[in-house]
Amino acid sequence: MRPPLDLSLYLVTDTRLCGDRGVAPTVAAAVKGGVTAVQLRDPDADDRTLFSLGRAIQAELAGTGVPLIVNDRLDVAARLDADGVHLGQRDLSPDTARRRLGPRAYIGLSISRPGQLAHVPDSVDHLGVGPVFAQSTKPDADAPLGLDGMARIVRESPLPCVAIGGIGPSRAAAVMGRGAAGIAVVSAICGRPDPRAAAHSLVRTLRQEISA
Repeated sequence: MRPPLDLSLYLVTDTRLCGDRGVAPTVAAAVKGGVTAVQLRDPDADDRTLFSLGRAIQAELAGTGVPLIVNDRLDVAARLDADGVHLGQRDLSPDTARRRLGPRAYIGLSISRPGQLAHVPDSVDHLGVGPVFAQSTKPDADAPLGLDGMARIVRESPLPCVAIGGIGPSRAAAVMGRGAAGIAVVSAICGRPDPRAAAHSLVRTLRQEISA
């Protein structure tokens, strides 16, 4: 049996924001700071480049127990033998991903409106809910849900939900207080001079909320 996916601090990579440090070293530092899952996302990269980047990240994650999830690119996820794939509403079917990757893969699906819950197939393990707040890393994202909109989806969802979109240390506690299983972050780690310290700060906030 595969272990449950720990969604508490889910890092989504951004090649541009990682800058000269690079994506794989940023991931390595962030995991030392407490990141529990990593999603490889670079919509501008071709498959070969994304595969190479995935291999570099896998080398950094080896022995940590932190899974690598690939955003959207099922072929790359399969070639990497990644731990799973995350899909958007306009990507391929989660059922197709399940058939390709097998029963042990983690399959996530983005949700931006409560009405989309009715169409989530059984092949999905968890939901990415957002954007919760205004953000700048995904220009084509839907309008922000706000805390109330996110909380409604979390309440009505039969699956664990990780919240994404404009979440940093100042907002993490409020998001977790509305029932999210975790937070997904991009610029809160990738855009920081010290990714390890940034991740640790988020973990500290999450632990304080859980123990409150």
